[in-house]
Amino acid sequence: MIIIGEKLNGTIPSVGKAILERDEDFVRNLAIKQAEAGADYIDVCAGTSPDIEVESLKWMMNLVQEVVDTPLCIDSPNPHVILEVLEYAKRPGLINSVSEEHGKCEVIFPVMKGTDWNVVALTCDNNGIPTDVETRINITKSIVEKAKQYDIDQSRIFIDPLVIAISTDNQSLLKFVEATKQIKELYPDIHITSGLSNISFGMPLRKIINQNFLTLAMGAGMDSAIMDPLNRDTMATLLAADMLLGKDRHCRKFTTAYRKGSIGPIKD
Repeated sequence: MIIIGEKLNGTIPSVGKAILERDEDFVRNLAIKQAEAGADYIDVCAGTSPDIEVESLKWMMNLVQEVVDTPLCIDSPNPHVILEVLEYAKRPGLINSVSEEHGKCEVIFPVMKGTDWNVVALTCDNNGIPTDVETRINITKSIVEKAKQYDIDQSRIFIDPLVIAISTDNQSLLKFVEATKQIKELYPDIHITSGLSNISFGMPLRKIINQNFLTLAMGAGMDSAIMDPLNRDTMATLLAADMLLGKDRHCRKFTTAYRKGSIGPIKD
């Protein structure tokens, strides 16, 4: 399971405050904690006003790369911002994100050609987020075909089928599962990812809903998640699901994490 650590996002109030106040220790410490907790990528998203987004992203990237070797997931809704900061990454990581909206693929894919950068691709277009499975599949096909034009293999693409809040569509999880299965049948080497918190928006007991979504989505073929690796319960859910799906040989990852005290009750 590929973990994209979500904690360094300027839309989170404490992170937004740290960015505006240029609190370097806050950013460094959060990067270290996520890396130590098992994040495979550290997401960096400024979430600030457009006029300072590039400057803020560069600042965050430099601080994270000072203290961890974990590759970055460079996150912005504006592909041109990503282009401006890409050269400051010390090693290829993950670009978050492209979609069929407003020519984003055409901006990002050319700079990925001949590199080892991977990309998150969202199944939305100029009409917004689809509510049906078929449109998500068609958008995925279009993105994969565009990627091929720049020699970007499907194994470098993380498709996000964009789960809708269960509070607005009680078939949301079922549609996500069906889209995931169909995408994996078409493109066996492609990655499927998702943010865990979207499913529970507007509901009580959100963490419980998110954890159950994680388990069911992993069972359908999701092999990546944009999540909080510092949440012990979520990490325990992920490791347990991996184990139950036969992906943890001799249950080593689960038992090792338990012995280290990184999952399970906090020991005095």
